[in-house]
Amino acid sequence: MVQFKNRYMVMEIFIDRERELVGGDPKKILSSNNVSRAIQDSIRLNFGECGLALSLGSFQVKHLNAMTKICIIRTSHVDHQKVWSAITMIRSIGNCPAMFNLLDLSENKEQRTEIRIYLTFGEIYKR
Repeated sequence: MVQFKNRYMVMEIFIDRERELVGGDPKKILSSNNVSRAIQDSIRLNFGECGLALSLGSFQVKHLNAMTKICIIRTSHVDHQKVWSAITMIRSIGNCPAMFNLLDLSENKEQRTEIRIYLTFGEIYKR
């Protein structure tokens, strides 16, 4: 039986402060669809259509919290470095300037529970 190995990236999204103060609502900008579309566009730009097709197999924005601006992105073990490098090239989501910061890279569901605690309470759970 073949087991698919995934990687889960916990990313923090930095949005331009002036855009928030002027009246751009970060909840409208930060949606799973917008973040996913920005990442897919970056993969297409940097790795072409073939690179995008290879990475879309298990790519998914699993969770996004617009208040804390933290998201969990699932990708395959083989393509996680390609997706990660494409994410670092993103400079905007929609028309809003944005940057990503990798907080954690995990490989299984047990580590994802610690990530969920991080998303809920805003601090990393220490054993």
